[in-house]
Amino acid sequence: MSFHYTVETTKTIEEAVNSLEEVLKNYKFGILWNFDLTAKLQEKGQNFNVPYRILEVCNPIEANRVLTQNQQVGYFLPCKIAVYKDGDTTKIGLPKPSMLMEVINDPALKDIAAEVETNLINAINEAK
Repeated sequence: MSFHYTVETTKTIEEAVNSLEEVLKNYKFGILWNFDLTAKLQEKGQNFNVPYRILEVCNPIEANRVLTQNQQVGYFLPCKIAVYKDGDTTKIGLPKPSMLMEVINDPALKDIAAEVETNLINAINEAK
C-alpha cells in the first residue's frame, strides 16, 4: 500500500491550485497556506527550479474530531497537498491520512482518517 495518492493533470500549477481551492470548499476544507517552495528555496540561495507548491488544508470539524481523540494528530496537521511539475506534467498529490494515522496506532482514528482521505482524494480528482 502506497503512502501517497498522486494524479496527473493537464492544468498549469496555478490552474490546479485555483481549481483545488474551489473544489475543497465543497468538502469544507480551506487552504490555510499556499507555500511556493521553489521561490523560498531560491530566496535562500538554492538552485531549485522545479515549480512546486505545498497547500496546507484544513477542515476544522475534522481537525476538532481527531484532536479531541488524540492530540498527537496535531503533528500531522494541517493536511498537505503538493502541486508540482514533473517534467512536462503537473502532478497533484498528498500523503494519505490513513497511512499517517498508522504511526500513532490509535484504532479510533482509522475511520476518521479514512473519511478525510476519501474526501481529499475526491477533491483532487474533481480538481484535476
